[in-house]
Amino acid sequence: MNTVSINPELLSWAKRRAGVETNDLLQLFPKFAEWEKGASAPTLNQLEKLARKLCAPLGYFFLKKPPEEKLPIPDFRSVRDEPVKNPSPDLLETVFSMQRRQAWYRDFIIEEGAEPLSFVGSASLKDEPAIVSKKMREVLEISSEWSDLKTWQDAFSSLWLSAEQNGILVVCNGIVGFNTNRILDVEEFRGFVLPDSYAPLVFINNSDAKAAQMFTLVHEFAHIWIGSAGVLNFRELKPSENQTELFCNQVAAEFLVPKNQLEKSWKITQSFFELANRFKVSPLVVTRRLVDIDYISAADFFKFYHSYMAKVRTDRATKEAGGNFYNNCDYRIGRTFAGAIGRAVKAGRLLYRDAYKLTGLQGQTFDKYVLKISGEGG
Repeated sequence: MNTVSINPELLSWAKRRAGVETNDLLQLFPKFAEWEKGASAPTLNQLEKLARKLCAPLGYFFLKKPPEEKLPIPDFRSVRDEPVKNPSPDLLETVFSMQRRQAWYRDFIIEEGAEPLSFVGSASLKDEPAIVSKKMREVLEISSEWSDLKTWQDAFSSLWLSAEQNGILVVCNGIVGFNTNRILDVEEFRGFVLPDSYAPLVFINNSDAKAAQMFTLVHEFAHIWIGSAGVLNFRELKPSENQTELFCNQVAAEFLVPKNQLEKSWKITQSFFELANRFKVSPLVVTRRLVDIDYISAADFFKFYHSYMAKVRTDRATKEAGGNFYNNCDYRIGRTFAGAIGRAVKAGRLLYRDAYKLTGLQGQTFDKYVLKISGEGG
C-alpha cells in the first residue's frame, strides 16, 4: 500500500494536543509507535482515521512543523502564577464554532434592520461595580429581589431567557457540539464571552456544577458591558489579580448578592443555605460574597466549598444523565439563534447545508426543532 510522507514530529504533537496516550492509540493503530519514530509511515486512509481520532485537521499533518495554535480571544484563565496550558482541540473548536454562529447571526439581524445594542461597551473599569450591576439589572429587567422565584435554578433560567430577549445569545453546553464523546473539561475553562454591538454571545461550560454557572453567566455579562472578550476559568471562585477579571467578579457579586441587602440578611440568619434561598443563588456564591465583605474567613469558605462540591459531584454521579434532547437544544443552540436560522431557511436566505453546519442538527431533527422554533416566532 502507498504511504504518505509526513514529519513524525507532527504525530507526537497531535497526540499531546489531544491528550491521548500512545498505548491508547496502539489499540487502533498497531504501528503508531513506528510512525512516531519515523521507522514507517501510515497510508492516507490510516492518517485520515488518525486525524479524526486526535481531533486534528488532516492538513496539519502535511506541515513542515507543528503549528502554533492560539485562542482568537484574550485568555483570562491564569490563576496567580500558575501556567496556562495550550488550548485543547475541544476548546478551540468550540470557540471557532461560536464565532461562526455569531458572525452569521450578526449579518442576519443587521439585514433585518437591527440597531446596535447600546449597553455593549457602555461601562469601563473606572466605573463603580455597584453602578454597573444596577444598570445591568435595568437592561435585563431583573428586580433587586427574586422573591417570586422558588429556587436559584429558576433564577438562572429566568436570567438566561431575559438575556436572550434583550439581544444576548447564550449557549450552555458541556460537549463539543452534539458529540457526547468529547466532554468539555471544566478544569480547562468555565466559559467564554464574545462581545459585539449587535450579537454579543456568552458560552457556559455545562460540565461545570450548576451551582457555579450562575456566577459565570453574570460575570460574562459584565464582560459584555465593558466590551471585553475572553476565556474564563476562575477556580474555586478565587479572586483574580487581573484588573478586568477582578472588576467583572465585583460586578457579578454585587449583581447577585448586593452588599447592603446581604448585611441586613446576615443579622437575621447566618445559615448559608437560607441566605442562598433568599438571594436565589447557590450557597457558593453567598459564601464567596461573605468573604468579600469580611463576614467569614477564606479558610471557612474553602472548607465549605470543598464539602459542598463533593456533595454536588456525588449527586451528579447518581443522577441519570441525558434529559429531553429538544430541551437540551434550547441551551446548546438557543431559541433566539434557532429562530433566526429557521426564518432564514424558510425565506431561502440560507441553504439547509449551511444551516446544518451552524446548528449541528440535520434532517428531521433539524426540522423538528429549528423550524418549529421559528414557527413560534423564535
